[in-house]
Amino acid sequence: MASPALYSKYARVWITHLTEVWISAELTKDYNPGDGALQLQLEDGTVSGKQTTYTAPTELEYKLDPKGNALPPLRNPDFLVGENDLTALSFLNEPAVLHNLRVRFIDSKLIYTYCGIILVAINPYEPLPIYGTDIINAYSGQNMGDMDPHIFSVAEEAYKQMARDERNQSIIVSGESGAGKTVSAKYAMRYFATVSGSFTKASVEERVLASSPIMEAIGNAKTTRNDNSSRFGKYIEIGFDRKHHIIGANMRTYLLEKSRVVFQAAEERNYHIFYQLCASAHLPEFRALQLGSASDFHCTNQGRSPIIEEVDDAQEMQATCKAFLLLGIGERQQLDLFRVLAAILHLGNVAVSGRGSANCSISAENSHLSKFCELMMVSCEPMAHWLCHKKLKTVTETFSKPLSKAEAMDGRDALAKLIYARLFTWIVGQINRALHSSSQQHSFIGVLDIYGFETFEINSFEQFCINYANEKLQQQFNVHVFKLEQEEYLREQIPWTLIDFYDNQTCINLIEAKMGLLDLLDEECMMPKGSDDSWAQKLYNSHLKKSSHFDKPRMSNKAFIVHHFADKVEYQCEGFLEKNKDTVNEEQIQVLKLSQFALLLELFQEEANASGPSSIAASGRTKMTRVGQSFREHKKSVGLQFRNSLHLLMETLNATTPHYVRCIKPNDHKSPFMMENSRAAQQLRACGVLETIRISAAGFPSRWTYQEFFIRYRVLMKQKDVLSDRKLSCQNVLEKLIQDSDKYKFGKTKIFFRAGQVAYLEKLRAEKLRAACVMIQKTIRCWLARKKYLCVRRAAVTIQRCARGQQARAFCKSLRRTRAVVVLQKYQRMCVARRLFQRQRAAAVLLQRLLRGHAARLRYTQLRCEQKAVVVQRWVRGWLARLHYKRSVQAVIYLQCCVRRTLARRQLKRLRIEARSIEHYKKLSIGMENKIIQLQRKVDEQHKENRQLSEHLSVVESTSVAELEKLRHHLETLQGVEEDARHLGIRVSALEEELGLVHQELDRSRKVRCKEYVVAELNEKNGMLKSEKDELNRLIQDQGQQITDKLEKTHQEYAERLEMELNEERTHYQNLLSEHLRLEEQHADLKSEREAAKHNCLILPCKEEELNGGVDMALLLKLQRRVAELEKQRLHLQNECDSREEQLQQDRANDLEECQRAIGAERDYEAQKRQELEAENKRLKKDLKELRVALSLGEGSGLVSPGAPAYNVLLEQLNSTNEELEMRKEEVLILRTQLVNLEAFKNKVKQLSETTPLSSCVCVLRSPTLDLHELNEDGELWLAYEGLKETNKLLESQLQSDRQAHTEELEALRVELHALQEERKEQQLLLHTLQPQDGCRNVGLECEINRLTRHNLDLMEQMDKQDKTIRKLKKQLKIHLKKVECGLSVEARAGAALPALMRKARHCEGMLEYKKQDESKLLRTLITDMKPRASAVSLIPDLPAYLLFMCLRHADYTTDDQRVYTLLNSSINCIKNVLKKRGDDFETVSFWLANTCRFLHCLKQYSGEEAYTKHNTPQQNEQCLLNFDLTEYRQVLSDLVIQIYQQLIKCMENILQPMTAAGMLEQDTIPGVLGLKPTGLRKRTSSFPEEVSYTLESIVKQLDSFHSTLVKHGNDPDLIRQAVKQQFHIICAVTLNNLLLRKDMCSWSKGLQIRYNVCQLEEWLMDKGVQGGGVKETLEPLIQAAQLLQVKKKSGEDAEAIATMCTALTAPQIVKILNLYTPLNEFEERVSVSFMKSVQVSFLLGRQESPQLLMDSKTVFPIFLPFSPSAVALENLQIPSSLNLSFLTCF
Repeated sequence: MASPALYSKYARVWITHLTEVWISAELTKDYNPGDGALQLQLEDGTVSGKQTTYTAPTELEYKLDPKGNALPPLRNPDFLVGENDLTALSFLNEPAVLHNLRVRFIDSKLIYTYCGIILVAINPYEPLPIYGTDIINAYSGQNMGDMDPHIFSVAEEAYKQMARDERNQSIIVSGESGAGKTVSAKYAMRYFATVSGSFTKASVEERVLASSPIMEAIGNAKTTRNDNSSRFGKYIEIGFDRKHHIIGANMRTYLLEKSRVVFQAAEERNYHIFYQLCASAHLPEFRALQLGSASDFHCTNQGRSPIIEEVDDAQEMQATCKAFLLLGIGERQQLDLFRVLAAILHLGNVAVSGRGSANCSISAENSHLSKFCELMMVSCEPMAHWLCHKKLKTVTETFSKPLSKAEAMDGRDALAKLIYARLFTWIVGQINRALHSSSQQHSFIGVLDIYGFETFEINSFEQFCINYANEKLQQQFNVHVFKLEQEEYLREQIPWTLIDFYDNQTCINLIEAKMGLLDLLDEECMMPKGSDDSWAQKLYNSHLKKSSHFDKPRMSNKAFIVHHFADKVEYQCEGFLEKNKDTVNEEQIQVLKLSQFALLLELFQEEANASGPSSIAASGRTKMTRVGQSFREHKKSVGLQFRNSLHLLMETLNATTPHYVRCIKPNDHKSPFMMENSRAAQQLRACGVLETIRISAAGFPSRWTYQEFFIRYRVLMKQKDVLSDRKLSCQNVLEKLIQDSDKYKFGKTKIFFRAGQVAYLEKLRAEKLRAACVMIQKTIRCWLARKKYLCVRRAAVTIQRCARGQQARAFCKSLRRTRAVVVLQKYQRMCVARRLFQRQRAAAVLLQRLLRGHAARLRYTQLRCEQKAVVVQRWVRGWLARLHYKRSVQAVIYLQCCVRRTLARRQLKRLRIEARSIEHYKKLSIGMENKIIQLQRKVDEQHKENRQLSEHLSVVESTSVAELEKLRHHLETLQGVEEDARHLGIRVSALEEELGLVHQELDRSRKVRCKEYVVAELNEKNGMLKSEKDELNRLIQDQGQQITDKLEKTHQEYAERLEMELNEERTHYQNLLSEHLRLEEQHADLKSEREAAKHNCLILPCKEEELNGGVDMALLLKLQRRVAELEKQRLHLQNECDSREEQLQQDRANDLEECQRAIGAERDYEAQKRQELEAENKRLKKDLKELRVALSLGEGSGLVSPGAPAYNVLLEQLNSTNEELEMRKEEVLILRTQLVNLEAFKNKVKQLSETTPLSSCVCVLRSPTLDLHELNEDGELWLAYEGLKETNKLLESQLQSDRQAHTEELEALRVELHALQEERKEQQLLLHTLQPQDGCRNVGLECEINRLTRHNLDLMEQMDKQDKTIRKLKKQLKIHLKKVECGLSVEARAGAALPALMRKARHCEGMLEYKKQDESKLLRTLITDMKPRASAVSLIPDLPAYLLFMCLRHADYTTDDQRVYTLLNSSINCIKNVLKKRGDDFETVSFWLANTCRFLHCLKQYSGEEAYTKHNTPQQNEQCLLNFDLTEYRQVLSDLVIQIYQQLIKCMENILQPMTAAGMLEQDTIPGVLGLKPTGLRKRTSSFPEEVSYTLESIVKQLDSFHSTLVKHGNDPDLIRQAVKQQFHIICAVTLNNLLLRKDMCSWSKGLQIRYNVCQLEEWLMDKGVQGGGVKETLEPLIQAAQLLQVKKKSGEDAEAIATMCTALTAPQIVKILNLYTPLNEFEERVSVSFMKSVQVSFLLGRQESPQLLMDSKTVFPIFLPFSPSAVALENLQIPSSLNLSFLTCF
């Protein structure tokens, strides 16, 4: 009981109410001990309830009991309402619990609440988005008290305790029908399946989850309380191995409601499977069942509610069939069990006709009976006979007795119930076999989905068993709760006394003890004439007035009352005996056993474990009682079976650590988020929640650590009470505040308080804070008043100052005016005198000017006459001189023409001689050929470039068509604006013209009108026009600016959209890479597991349970399908290979013909050219001879002298002719050599066509370097050509051997594939022979199938290896062909190219050579054994990458393709292996990320491509790769970099995630600001006793470590910035997700702390210089969440401000934070419901976004790898001796 001191004025209490159960009231007067009543005032303004008298409309007098003087329970402060844990409430009582649940459920939409060790789950009756994978990931690994209550939290606690304590766990889910038990159990199993992923290919988790739809179909039905009510109890054991992965499961069922098969109440349905079957009756596979609508069958139409809203039975049927397949129940078995279900429906429609009171009959031609017998494969006549008769046996004879119509119908219904019960048991057995694992189970977690306490108007045998089970569970629960309390007190060394709790052992003894209710029931069932009435009389005689838990109704002799722990229940005795016997006519069963239906025989076969615990109510014996049999020969009754199974269940639960989930049904109308207090209170009493509260309240329910107590109640301490020892400080202050030492106890680490003491301390704290607030308010108000006074005083002084200043300014103004008048007079007089002087001076100047002008004009006239005369003389003299010059020029030109004509004739003659020369044509033809070749190449390049440009243009046109439309629209708008501007311009010009006319008119009327008036009017008009013009110009400018802004905005949006699409593509590609990596790892794990399993299979003998488990048929079928697919793929590849070989042969033939034609044409051309040159040579000799003769004649005639110009010209012509003749001689010699070589080359081509591929020959002929005109005479090039041909012969021989080996391997593969096909056929035959004929399986055949399956898998692996070998050989063949092609082209250029290669070799430095046998040692030293930490200290960054690249350069320089590919592939594989082994080490991943990036950049930098070499030095450009194009390997390395980066992000996430929530949310970074609230039991307990506490400093320190490691290893700055961005995204996502899932973190002070922590992170970004690139923006959601916690939340303006401010948060996140907002003291206010609605309306109207609640912390931003060239000179690198790479040779 609370202290009377707490019942003071304004204290709030709970009083009883008839309909609302409890209502709140406030004391209007202090209570004093001894008062007989309390003066109360209701908060809702109504007066209702008991023990009240009315004194005012809203006031009442609450009378107290004079005997007990019990005070009404106190109400908790508002800031404590809505707590996650009910035990955290200061006042623990029923109304406080009910009110807390109501506030959380209705106001905050929270359906889960802790009550100590119990999770209370209220059914919301609508789907909630709180069960996704993101929520599961958020709860995974978290302590139970750290997160908001959730079913996932209970599941995580069970999973973690199983892993930590190595102890089995149990989750007990109970509640009324419709409370959500099945859904809660389903979500718990889904959590286990998600967090404990298995590595097997056939996912065990999927099979465990697949059992749920099957069990719902066959065991759930619609009731008046629930549309999917479980009509049986089940206990599922989920098995785990030592690595805590799910390996299997097992299910046990209890008390199936068989009566529902033949009877349903109004508005109820039969089991779902019947309606699913009827909804799918139209399908072809179900037509043989002869079904129809569900309303046509008696078993499904009694409830008259065959349809459930929003449920499609046909789709549910598909889901059920899919689940059957997943669990290994094939289509044939499915059809068999559907036949049984259809037979049950037809059996229910069998009509019984009565003939008299004791006779009845069934026609053998009854259609439904015929269908039943047809489906069951039994005879109709015996079945019809035994449905209406039964066999009686006496000592001497046996006779048949006819049954009455009622007895026959009961027998028919009993048979239907038995068949369904057996089928239910069979399905459960099949599910258990499918979920069974051959691996050894290390531990398990059991999920118990069992019915809660039930009480109806008519309670029968089923309710009795259900309530009996709940009595047992409640006893176990009470013991467990008491044990936990005792352990807590002992652990804290608190003296404790025995807590009195309700012990229901007497009630349990009444039911199950000797001569109890069940014993008497079994005894009455054994009696030949036992009846329900006689059993009732036995109960009255045995227990009435002898047991306090047994009673008899007043008005009935056929009922009894049992006082259960929850309530008293009245049971009707009618039907108890019949349901307990569960009898069926044995002759009917014998008829069914004669069936040929295999499944039916399996259902009714005699098994030794028929009464096992897998299905208790459904596995009872079916034989009727025989007279004279002993008790041992009788079957066990249903009650006895249920009692035994319940004992077994309790033993299992007692051996595990239990976790409790209590499901509450809020209302009976299935209305979402509506709670009826009476129904909720009734269920809270029944499920043990209030008992938990009572046990906690009896002891010390409130518990604080010393640090938490010190922080919370520091305000109650004086300065002298604050000591360094927190424990001693708390003890001192408590001794002063609470006088009674029994109200609290000091433990080792905590302080324990009695109920109500924390409320008392909170009251003292509130009073102290209120006094402090009053003091602060007083001081602030004084400061405000003084501030106001000083402001008024300053205003008065200011007014006085202004008034005095005004007076002084007026006096000064008068003085200035007087002075101004004097000055004006002075200047006026001066102006008059000056004007007179100026007029006189102007007159004198005018006279002087006129006189001087007249004299000047006379002088000007004279000078002009003289100048004209001079001009005439000049022109006449000039004309005479030009006439003489013209005549002289004409004479000179004539002479020149004569001379030039002579010279031209001579030149023409010489040109004609040259024109006849063949050398001229040759030069022209050679030039033209070169130009044509060059032009052809340019045309080809232009065509290629045009194709690329056209493709790019089409892409650009397709992407910019929308933009073009927008621009066209804007252009039209702009044109309209320009048109308006033009009209306005025209109007302005018209106005200007009008203005001109006005000016003219003004000039005309100036003399007759007033000048000032007209000027003013015109100025006004002019001003108006100018203003209008300015306005129009401004409008045009504004419109132009708007159009420009729109265009810029559109362009920006388009660019952002393109960037977003690019990022999406990158993300998709990187996700595919990560998925590929995951599949590779899974493949490797599967391969290792398969090898291990194969090894174990060869060494160890087969276990008995493995043999009994049978063959995994699903896996075998999958393997067969995979073999078929591989066979099709092989045939397709074979056909493709044949087609390619045919195409290759055809190409060879075509190329050979083309080669021959080219050789013939070349030979004809060379012969013709030789003849032309010889003719031209003869002609030149003849001309030379003639020229010599002419010269000799000229010398004899003396016409030309040796020194004359003509002689010199002729001599030059002679010399040039001699030179040309010598050149012709050389050309003739070259041509003759070419003819000889051409014949030899023709013979060689014929030989090559026979021994080498034709493609190489064609390459020789087509090679542009094979120009026979460039062959020299000394034969040097021919020698090089011969040497290269020998090399080609060697290559061709290698190709021949490779081709032959490839052919042999292909033939071997074909033979092996044929053998595989034969083995597959044998396996199929074995599968057909494996079908069970008599219910047994042949173990030998199963082992043979397993062996063949493994052998088949091995052969498939070999086939895959052979395919890879074939692809590798083909690739090598292509490489050799390319080498042969390039070889012959190099032969023709060998003489000229060899010196160039030699020059390159002299400059090729920075290479490393190694022997082939040292390659593994090289990779082991540089990759496998490299220590990142040591290398970062002693080596330069990225040294392994540089060394590997230098080795690669040497392999490229030596044209060793095998070494290039081996080095690259081995390096990549070694890096992958290192990351696989040490992938959790951040330094290792960072080190290889840097080196892999550098290796990739080196391949780009030294590739020779212009885009990558423009930053190189000349020396680096000379060191580029020469022979190999490694573009494909660049892509492989780029993918490897992405994979390493993702691994790096995973490492950072694993390190940051556990410390983020603690450092960002839980740590008190601002001392004195934060406050703590009382915590419940869940917060006091943790899955791990002591965990490392993280702070913000530890997070910053870890970020420093990450950054320094990345920088130390030489990573690119852009890559570091992207990694930092990912780090901050992880911090933001984890912090925000924890904030959204933790109600205790959503407060004003916590928002202040978050903002402070974010500022610290931003300062870290500024210090490191990585704030760019969107890093800072990743924290925006967290910043806005902190602002949301601190902002005002009352009015509609606040809601709009929140909608405007929180742009980075989604609407569900904002609503969730506002719902979770929790005040830490009574001065803060909760967020009202109206404000929540206004916020939701604001967001719904203005946003279209994802409804996702949590941020995805697993999101990885797309990585961008910019090219970063290296300035390191390879030739200057020194290999440290510590690496032991002495086998490397430097170049």
